[in-house]
Amino acid sequence: MTETPAKPCAALMVTCLVDLFRPSVGFAAVKLLEDAGCVVEVPLQSCCGQPAYNAGERDKARDVARTMLDALEGFEHVVAPSGSCAGMVVKHYPELFEGTADEVRARDLADRTWELTRYLVEVAGVTDLGAKLDATVTLHDSCSCLREAGVRDQPRALLDQVEGVAVTEAADREVCCGFGGTFAAKYPAISSAMARDKADRLEETGAAIALAADMGCLLNIAGTLKRRGSAMQVRHIAEVLAGDTTTPAIGEGEP
Repeated sequence: MTETPAKPCAALMVTCLVDLFRPSVGFAAVKLLEDAGCVVEVPLQSCCGQPAYNAGERDKARDVARTMLDALEGFEHVVAPSGSCAGMVVKHYPELFEGTADEVRARDLADRTWELTRYLVEVAGVTDLGAKLDATVTLHDSCSCLREAGVRDQPRALLDQVEGVAVTEAADREVCCGFGGTFAAKYPAISSAMARDKADRLEETGAAIALAADMGCLLNIAGTLKRRGSAMQVRHIAEVLAGDTTTPAIGEGEP
């Protein structure tokens, strides 16, 4: 008798912004992973330590990151609906813990961690999402997805599986939106100017919905569009891929 292969176990790295601002993204990620054949667990976790790391506070970043080494120990895969947080673990944890007692654990976690859309395409091999959305969308490539998490074509391959969706590309889809984590707090005038430029390029596409895989970018873009009275919706790509079209767009209904 042939034994049924065990389902892969994936830990969802929820991320702070998803937890505090957009829980629907976390639920969408769980649905996508379960539909892809994974057993999903959500261990008790903290911030990944990225804000402290970006501020140059390496000791504080290690203290926070060490809680994640503990929380995510032993899971076959760790998946984050965020290029930023995935990039922090994959690219910066090994450097952060180099020469410490936790270096091996940090490198092991980095090897097991994936951004959500990359995991669905390259590990889970998803070819049929079963989602539908009659809309034209445009996709913003976050800096972290592109330069740290190895994500560019994967979200587009997944959007091709969504019935009714047409993708129109912005002129500067790979240009920063101005958020940049703590950059937006340190240099608000420059950040705001960059966000306005990004909003211009997104609106020029004529798309009804702007998508991205990083909540920081999405909050920055949504706030800029809302302040100018734009009708363009802003959503996390996981919501569209999971078929969630009922949750209000980011910023809708907020003052």
